[in-house]
Amino acid sequence: MLPGLASRLHGADAAARPAFAPPVAVFDKVLRQAKLSLEDSAALVGEVGLDGVDCAVRPNDRIEPARVKDDLPHYHALLGKQGCKVLLLTTAIQKPDSPHASDVLETARQLGVRFYRIGFNRLAKDSLPTQQLADLKAQLRELAAWNKDLGLCALVQNHSPSGSSRYLGGDLTEMEELMRDLPPAQVGVAFDLGHALIVHGDNWAAHFERLKSHIRVAYVKDADRTRRFVRFGTGEFARTDFFTRLKQMGYAAPLSLHIEYDWADGGEQTRAALARALRDSLGVLRQWLRAA
Repeated sequence: MLPGLASRLHGADAAARPAFAPPVAVFDKVLRQAKLSLEDSAALVGEVGLDGVDCAVRPNDRIEPARVKDDLPHYHALLGKQGCKVLLLTTAIQKPDSPHASDVLETARQLGVRFYRIGFNRLAKDSLPTQQLADLKAQLRELAAWNKDLGLCALVQNHSPSGSSRYLGGDLTEMEELMRDLPPAQVGVAFDLGHALIVHGDNWAAHFERLKSHIRVAYVKDADRTRRFVRFGTGEFARTDFFTRLKQMGYAAPLSLHIEYDWADGGEQTRAALARALRDSLGVLRQWLRAA
């Protein structure tokens, strides 16, 4: 590289970044969809200008929990060569005795990862929501005690109904009850505006304010309440003040960027198509952050 070029490039990148600029991690389920190896995944994350990954450590996903002690540090090192990190984890953990939970969380702690999303809890047809919420809250109290020792925070995502499944906490009134009296340093919300728009429409903002003390991580995927998840910049995100609210609350955790639309445009899910989708999505996200 020519003398001085690196510093000029760094300056150009800094100018392109908004003043409100939390680190951005791609939810790397999409990298597995494109059939990328860990090596190529790390290279692509660096190429498109992301800060790291929200790593899916769960069965049949980016990293198998049984291999976490080997594969997660390896992935972290590969990302480090690109100037990136494993910033968040998405797991199937629901309680301390979940399969491989100890290995997953201890490895996360060693790598400096602070937040992990727990596995989904679907509403059972033969159980009252109030009882399931009470049971889940008991599990979260167990995780909170463990997280305090580990220095970690468990996240519960709000998820809209999908097919015949309804998820506990997808209705943010349930989430508010679930979070009540839980320590926000150890248990919090992965606030997903896309799902909140689908479930609550414009009332998402009132729920956001009531949950603010427990919002630890924000999930970002553009959405339309009738079309669900769409290409970044074509949905309703730009018409909300979501990022202004995050900025005002002093949000500094990673943003988890989710690619849930048809990023291959009905074609083959290739590396090149994914690279375009990631660059385009990150560019739109930075526009939103600049406007906050």
